Amino acid sequence: MSKNSLGTKKNLTVAGKDYEIFDISTVDGATNLPFSLKVLLENLLRTEDGANITADHIKALAQWDPSVEPDTEIQFTPARVVMQDFTGVPCIVDLATMREAIVDLGGDPSKVNPLAPAELVIDHSVIADVFGTKDSFEQNTDIEYERNRERYRFLRWGQGAFDEFKVVPPGTGIVHQVNIEYLARVVMTRTVNGVLRAYPDTVVGTDSHTTMVNGLGVLGWGVGGIEAEAALLGQPVSMLIPRVVGFKLSGELPVGTTATDMALTITEMLRKHGVVGKFVEFYGPGVVSVPMANRTTIGNMSPEYGSTCAIFPIDEETLRYLRLTGRNDDQVALVEQYAKAQGMWHDPSVSPRFSENIELDLSTVVSSIAGPKRPQDRISLTASKSSFEKILPTYFSDKTGKEAYPVKVGAKATTIKNGDVVIASITSCTNTSNPSVMIGAALLAKKAVEKGLTSKPWVKTTLAPGSKVVTDYYDRADLTKYMEALGFNLVGYGCVTCIGNSGPLPIEISKAVNENDLAVTAVLSGNRNFEGRISPDVKMNYLASPPLVVAYALAGTMDHDFENDSLGNDKDGKPVLLKDIWPSAQEIQSVIDSSISSEMFKKDYATVFDGDHRWKSLDTPTGKTFEWDPKSTYVRKPPYFDGMPAEPKPVTDITGARVLAILGDSVTTDHISPAGNIKADSPAGKYLEANGVDRKDFNSYGSRRGNHEVMIRGTFANIRLKNLLLDGVEGSFTKNFLSNGEQTTIYDASVAYQAAGVGLIILAGKEYGSGSSRDWAAKGTALLGVRAVIAESFERIHRSNLIGMGVLPLQFTNGANAQSLGLKGDETFAITGVMALNNGGIPKEVTVTAGDKTFTAKVRIDTPGEADYYRHGGIMQYVLRQLRG
Repeated sequence: MSKNSLGTKKNLTVAGKDYEIFDISTVDGATNLPFSLKVLLENLLRTEDGANITADHIKALAQWDPSVEPDTEIQFTPARVVMQDFTGVPCIVDLATMREAIVDLGGDPSKVNPLAPAELVIDHSVIADVFGTKDSFEQNTDIEYERNRERYRFLRWGQGAFDEFKVVPPGTGIVHQVNIEYLARVVMTRTVNGVLRAYPDTVVGTDSHTTMVNGLGVLGWGVGGIEAEAALLGQPVSMLIPRVVGFKLSGELPVGTTATDMALTITEMLRKHGVVGKFVEFYGPGVVSVPMANRTTIGNMSPEYGSTCAIFPIDEETLRYLRLTGRNDDQVALVEQYAKAQGMWHDPSVSPRFSENIELDLSTVVSSIAGPKRPQDRISLTASKSSFEKILPTYFSDKTGKEAYPVKVGAKATTIKNGDVVIASITSCTNTSNPSVMIGAALLAKKAVEKGLTSKPWVKTTLAPGSKVVTDYYDRADLTKYMEALGFNLVGYGCVTCIGNSGPLPIEISKAVNENDLAVTAVLSGNRNFEGRISPDVKMNYLASPPLVVAYALAGTMDHDFENDSLGNDKDGKPVLLKDIWPSAQEIQSVIDSSISSEMFKKDYATVFDGDHRWKSLDTPTGKTFEWDPKSTYVRKPPYFDGMPAEPKPVTDITGARVLAILGDSVTTDHISPAGNIKADSPAGKYLEANGVDRKDFNSYGSRRGNHEVMIRGTFANIRLKNLLLDGVEGSFTKNFLSNGEQTTIYDASVAYQAAGVGLIILAGKEYGSGSSRDWAAKGTALLGVRAVIAESFERIHRSNLIGMGVLPLQFTNGANAQSLGLKGDETFAITGVMALNNGGIPKEVTVTAGDKTFTAKVRIDTPGEADYYRHGGIMQYVLRQLRG
């Protein structure tokens, strides 16, 4: 209960109903705060307890100086938590384990229970095994259940065992699209001590693209699973009052450009500007012309440019979207009246105070793609062919063949060569939530089919929307048949290709690619295109709008100039260019107006938690604690709390440590903890085979995150990982300096080091840990025995996750790095000054000794709350001890 020391509690009446609110307008300095900080201010007013959150914290936020570097810690309490199944399963595994651990410490297991709404959407497990057929969706769903039955039974147990925890079953949609179309409230209500209270909807999610909901004016961002677990159990998120970058929008998008083009342009701009750890907020007269679908696309891409969030304020467009998606009139009225009462309603004429400013004239946006391995590497479509021709040779090896090799796809004889597009996938919440680009893709397909064009036979074409509403409006507009004519049959409602679940290529294609080491490509309407992510057979990945995905399926190669090169000949033998089949804005809008209605959303979401016959027929365990199956290869009790004392031991310096890996720049969480295929000859593959799992049933790393034995072995197992301890070697390999530096797998080296009691160090470059909010990238690192990571810079979520697992993040100072310091990796390391944490403070720097070299490193424990987590050995241990009391 709030102390309400500033007397901000008041009554708001909407449609005859009274709500208790905490009025931020009465706090000095609040009026011209950015929208995002107004939401945080209300959060502090409502949760003020006089200890962790005081009147001084509230005043510090209200009187925020945008020019200063962040130095004031606050405690943010999100209203709810959203999860997807790859990260959600280990969350529930951890909670189940905590229930047992708290009993061992003499506590009450019922205290391990969500205190806020928690909703998990199963969207990461469907794989495009079958494609290009009428029944692809049904077949893939059957296979999904066959592979994941054990995980799904566990989640159904969790739904019954934990309060306020709901599961959206498979075959429904993608978490972020389900969030904006149904789960998001914009303004929450809850009865507190018998009084109905209204407050802003805020959220943390176990997926980095949780920021998609920012487009609705809902403040939220991605966190690691361990941080989400703490939030579920009532722990606030420790953070510094951030810098806020104001992004002014003016003008309107030119004809022929899409929301994808705008998002890729903004991603490029903000990554260059530098927004890691900052809030980004959109304002200005151009905001009113940005439809909600485009706003959510921009918000979705926030992790790609590195900001904590990328938020739009609440306005008429917000209300229009809420009505379209079937929210009831009373809820829409509450959102409007609450936002206006709190000064959270968008006024285009007002410029809040910001730390930094950046501006985009939307009329300057051009058609674009991004790649071949980072989403911020935007390429204008007019330059795509020349750019590709320049970069293609860099992907050749001594084994790469330069010819067109004959292959047979089904009964059709064709060829495959370097630069060919072998995957064209309309996928991902980023774009499939946007009717304009989805209908644009289908209209382009219609025009192509009518002219007699077809997708090239070597292209694997898939359609995986994030909501059933997409296929509803395709059917109503009679566009499904044209998508299917080009091979874009529905393969599933889920993330699919965007997270690496693209499924196997046709055998003949895969064989030709690997035997000749061909540099082939994938084009997808996703948000991530990191190396090794999309398919093990594909070296180069490009992000594009859904219409361009269809266009590349028609072209069949990245070596294509869409302005001048023909996509094929029409029925009269005349060449067809892209401009000949590109739909106009008026054509797209006409279909939207005639084919999309609020009734669609109401129908599809009326039974969103029910599931199909497969879900309902699952044999589900019951009980408040889970009965672990010792033979399970999917769900196992993790070792985090084994031997944990009731009180934490003092922090120690690190001595006698060895280097496990030296890594370069832009090492992503995909490199650290891949989500895709498990190779048979990898440590994880050997473990599964030893436990009686057939290779065809290996599934993916992502699906086995409930089993720590698989995940430890899969840490740093990306096939494209380059450990600079080794020359010219890719994959999960290192040197074991206990055996004269012999080459071995990272996992096997870790086992040897841990058996000898030797701690481990990772050395890394810039942007270490970018990409997904993948807690297993930190969990696996910790379980390998890594004590510290020393990098040039960290991405926000991974740095936080490392601390949450008791791993010390350190940053090179004064522009130094492993190379400039002459570190070869064969040195023995000592890190001194860490013990200063025992005195209650946070040391700014520590001293690192590596062989005969000594240097200082910045301690990247950024808040007192994070320091508490580290002292306890991790966030889960800290929370467990707090719950025990």
